[in-house]
Amino acid sequence: MQDDNSTDSHAKRSHDDSTESAGDEKKYWLDDLRNVRKIYRALWIVCALLVTADLLYEKHIELVDFTANLFRWRIELPIERVVGFFGFYGFYGFVSCVFLVLAAKQLRKIVGRGEDYYDR
Repeated sequence: MQDDNSTDSHAKRSHDDSTESAGDEKKYWLDDLRNVRKIYRALWIVCALLVTADLLYEKHIELVDFTANLFRWRIELPIERVVGFFGFYGFYGFVSCVFLVLAAKQLRKIVGRGEDYYDR
């Protein structure tokens, strides 16, 4: 036979757990700082591998100026020298993203609605 004390303590323990869990929010896997650090490190590793891969292949750069091709003479564009630099496309992508974010902030000031727009 079971003790009445053990059943009472079990009932009390389950009641305490239910009241504690009702006040706590659900924990997601990104709430744990260790998981965030793992993702952050993995991102740095992937970026380092991609930059390293940029060293391992030969870039075949051929930009065409259509106006020059119409007249059958070739003009060397200044961009052709820049595109061949190490990490150019990564740098170009980063600068483009920063520009898009800053442009979106300015555009929001122009086309943004007030907080109470839908309450009116």
